[in-house]
Amino acid sequence: MLANRCCIWSERWFPDAFAFATVAVAVVAVAAMSIGVAPLQVAQSFGSGFWSLIPFTMQMVFIILGGFVVADSPPIERLLRRIAAIPRNGRSAVAIVAFVSVSVALIHWGLSLVMAGLLARTMAQRPDLRVDYRAAGAAACVSMGSVWALGLSSSAAQFQANAGSIPPSLLAITGVISFRETIFLWQSMVLAGVLVVTSVWIAWSSAPDDSGIQTAAHLGVDIAPRPRAPLQRTRPGEWLDHSPLPTLFIAALGVAWLASEFVAKGAITAVSNLNTYNFAFLIAGLLLQWRPRRFIESVARAVPSVAGVLVQFPFIGSIAAILTVAKNPAGVSLAELLSRAFTGIANHATFAPIIGVYSAVLGLFIPSGGGKWIIEAPYVMQAANALHYHLGWTVQIYNAAEALPNLINPFWMLPMLGIMRLRARDLMGFTVVQFLVNLPLVLLLLWVLGLTLRYHAPLIP
Repeated sequence: MLANRCCIWSERWFPDAFAFATVAVAVVAVAAMSIGVAPLQVAQSFGSGFWSLIPFTMQMVFIILGGFVVADSPPIERLLRRIAAIPRNGRSAVAIVAFVSVSVALIHWGLSLVMAGLLARTMAQRPDLRVDYRAAGAAACVSMGSVWALGLSSSAAQFQANAGSIPPSLLAITGVISFRETIFLWQSMVLAGVLVVTSVWIAWSSAPDDSGIQTAAHLGVDIAPRPRAPLQRTRPGEWLDHSPLPTLFIAALGVAWLASEFVAKGAITAVSNLNTYNFAFLIAGLLLQWRPRRFIESVARAVPSVAGVLVQFPFIGSIAAILTVAKNPAGVSLAELLSRAFTGIANHATFAPIIGVYSAVLGLFIPSGGGKWIIEAPYVMQAANALHYHLGWTVQIYNAAEALPNLINPFWMLPMLGIMRLRARDLMGFTVVQFLVNLPLVLLLLWVLGLTLRYHAPLIP
């Protein structure tokens, strides 16, 4: 009952995520002026920072596009049908959807959302299986509230591993932090493993039994399978669009380049480069779609899901610039003052839970993944340096805590909601349960595991 009321309230009163970003710009700008920064300097920082994240913005866009074209391909569609044939009852179906969601998210969060949503929809099409469509939808997006940022496509970890993505003002604070110091720490792997098991267990245990099941039919959702329209040429000039030859040629070039990158740089360094990572998934999507026409049509279907990233991230770049570049007559920026505040209320032992709570609360209002890290990183990492706290684990604190609000804020659910034709309120009763269990668990693990790590000074290239 409480979860349903919270969901109704949030759907009625929560503004769009873009509105949150504009409000954040206003709050940061006013805060900067309140410490003595000249209004003109705030405006200059706003304008100079607006385009500072264009490379990172496009990298985030291509993560979504790459995941979509892979999940939308005929071979993956056949794989999902085989997985959908496994469960014998509704609860096991929900658990399998949750497992696919969290396990695939460790490789690619964009692929996870689309693939799990399509799997839940395919399971619901089985006439011999009564599965709660709401619980299956919640299971499909559970990775976005648990492990998505702890895997290979972690926006913050990818961002910190690439010097070219980091603004110079932030690079001077954090340096370059490799995957070995973030997602490949054994502490990170333990954290991810616990969350995988917990998320699947909660999905299974919270799914209704036979008496309380709400199927797609009960919800009035049309889930009838829609066969792909056959590709047809309407004129001779289209033969190349329908031929696999361009696909094979481009894929051969791409695979050769990827192989050279992995040989020259090693697997960890190569995969931690966002451009290389996105390139690999685009080549995989091109091969799985097989024909150029089908590939382009899949990309077109994916484009609506990237609109929020394209519009919102430039404003986040402006926020980061106001925080770090705009300084008062004493030469102090807002980021430095916030860093001193965190240093004042935290010590080495309490840093993890304090930053975790802060990141989770801020994530409720700015659900932007790696974009929000650019806002937090200047002062959070300054505080970590001052307290001699492990910088890589600080990134992981952000990654684990920032994901939690995605269970109650529907921004990152949108691609999956469109696939399943559900509303956020249909899922909230189940995702709130995930949130209530995972919040104290994550904070406890961040604190305990963080005590096992030692501080390393920033590596400035």
